[in-house]
Amino acid sequence: MKIAILKERRPHETRVAATPETVKKLKALGAEVTIEAGSGSAASYPDQAYAEAGATIVPDAAAASAAGEVIFKVQRPMSAAEGVDELALLRSGQALMAPLGALSNKELVQQLAARGVTAFALELIPRITRAQSMDILSSQANLAGYKAVLLAADHFGRIFPQMMTPGGTLAPARAFIMGVGVAGLQAIATARRLGAIVTATDVRPATKEQVQSLGGKFVAVEDEEFKAAETAGGYAKQMSAEYQAKQAALVAEHIKLQDIVVTTALIPGRKAPLLVSEDMVKTMKPGSVIVDMAVEQGGNCPLSEYGKMVEKHGVKIIGPANLPAELPTDSSSLFSRNLLNFITPMVDKETKALKIDPNDEVVKGTLVTQNGQIVHPSLQN
Repeated sequence: MKIAILKERRPHETRVAATPETVKKLKALGAEVTIEAGSGSAASYPDQAYAEAGATIVPDAAAASAAGEVIFKVQRPMSAAEGVDELALLRSGQALMAPLGALSNKELVQQLAARGVTAFALELIPRITRAQSMDILSSQANLAGYKAVLLAADHFGRIFPQMMTPGGTLAPARAFIMGVGVAGLQAIATARRLGAIVTATDVRPATKEQVQSLGGKFVAVEDEEFKAAETAGGYAKQMSAEYQAKQAALVAEHIKLQDIVVTTALIPGRKAPLLVSEDMVKTMKPGSVIVDMAVEQGGNCPLSEYGKMVEKHGVKIIGPANLPAELPTDSSSLFSRNLLNFITPMVDKETKALKIDPNDEVVKGTLVTQNGQIVHPSLQN
């Protein structure tokens, strides 16, 4: 089995899909690893470290792709229309393992099928116990939640903890975390460690105890709809207009008192839900900070702008483009281990070749194209 790692070329991306540590482990599985020169530089993984781990360094993406039967990537391949034609580097029979945003990028899926690529969409890894070590969304969201709070702290004109000084006492900041998934839980923990008074909200009832276990206070309309507001996969359900109105009213009152708001709410394959309206922003205290972690999917606040910090109604609103990429060494480390854990069960113990079992639950959940066809049930019309 020959694995190739390409340098990421999308804007704001600094991560890499393998580290010297995972190269050694891929080699132990029997794989040959080829890496495009400079792939890990932005994440502080120099070419020399990869070479010492046993990888072959090649000068460009074309050479890396030509050497690989399996391609690892952090981001979906770019098209010619996006500036760099990475799709053109892929050939029939090659396997691609990367987050593809398959539910939203159906044209990309069609192009991969047309090229005969066996494509795995890593964002679709099922939420089962066996797949936890492969879950790229969780590993990257964990770091993103941490970084979101640090961003807020950096732009906030006050400190987070209560501080008693000879000149007087400084009150602690109040942080409100909206959406208590992996990112939200890490945001709660980080804000608490920094000394803030933390509250949080989510439509899933199971999150109440999680918030409280981290020292936060839970804020939500806890009616009958709330009690059934979680899918079998652990995601939030789309709530009714009536519930959304009641929850919005509660949040509107609560948000007036907050200094920091971090929004994390995403629904796979859909536009991010609106959580913080412009009217709510107008009621917030001057100097407050909102970090909209859902900005890439439309945002939880209509005033946020992708990749920018804007100030509206006296409130700083941050729309970070790629939070995990702001911690590239650790995020690459976790991402590459997720990929290693994903591919390991597919390596035939005797031949050391890639062996795809169509009945495997993880394969069924992530395989989107094979033999020129779109094979994932969610993408078939």
